[in-house]
Amino acid sequence: MSSPIKTSWTTIDSGAGSFDAYLALPPAGSGPGLLLYQEIFGVNTHIRAVAEQYAMDGFVVLAPDVFWQQQRRIELGYTPDDIQRGRAMAMAMDREALQQDIQAAVRSLRARPEVGTRRVGTFGYCMGGRLAFNAAASTDADAAVAFYGGGIQDQLDLASGIRCPMQFHYGALDANIPLAAVDKVREAMRGKTAELFVYDAADHGFNCWARGSYHAASAALAHARTLQFFAERLF
Repeated sequence: MSSPIKTSWTTIDSGAGSFDAYLALPPAGSGPGLLLYQEIFGVNTHIRAVAEQYAMDGFVVLAPDVFWQQQRRIELGYTPDDIQRGRAMAMAMDREALQQDIQAAVRSLRARPEVGTRRVGTFGYCMGGRLAFNAAASTDADAAVAFYGGGIQDQLDLASGIRCPMQFHYGALDANIPLAAVDKVREAMRGKTAELFVYDAADHGFNCWARGSYHAASAALAHARTLQFFAERLF
C-alpha cells in the first residue's frame, strides 16, 4: 500500500540565493502550514520522518535545508564526529543570510496552493527550536513551538518581538540547557501567550528515536501537546 503522504523536494528563493526544502503533504492534500526547522544534523531521515508525522496529522509541512550555503542537503548521524561537524556548521552560518532564509521560508509556505489562506506555524528541535523562536519574533507566523531550543536563553532580547502564541518543551536532565536557562525563558515570556513544559525523565534530544537520549513517553506527550496547540491556533 502506498503512503497517503506525498513528499518531494522543492525550491525556495531567498535574497541570498535559492535553497531546497523537504515538503510533506497531508492525506487531504491541503491544510495549515508548518515550517519545520532541523537540528544540526540536517534534513536527515529523522527530520523527514517528523515532517511526514505532522503531515499525517493534517498539516502541510516544509523543512528547509538550513546549511545549504555550506553544503546542500547534508545528512548527519549522531556519532561524536557528526555532532562536532554539525556544531561547526551551525557556528559558521551567515546570520544575515539565515535571517533572509527564515523570512523567505515563511513567505514560500504561505504562498503554496496547498496552504492557501490558512494559517502558518513554525517549530523545530535544538538549533531548529531556536530558529522557530527567531521566526516567531521576526515573521508573521501564527504560532510557534520550540523543542529543547539550544541558545534561546541567550537571545531573549527577541522575546519582545513575539506576538504569536508559543510553546516550549525542555528535558529536566538536559545538561546543554540547564533548568536555570529554562527559568530565564519562562521569565522572558511572562505576560505573553506562552506555554512551557519540562519533562522530568527527559534529556536533550528526547524526541529523536534514533538517539540514545530518546524518551518515548516524553516524546509522545510533547507531540500530543504540540498537536493540540497547533490544532487550536492554525485550523
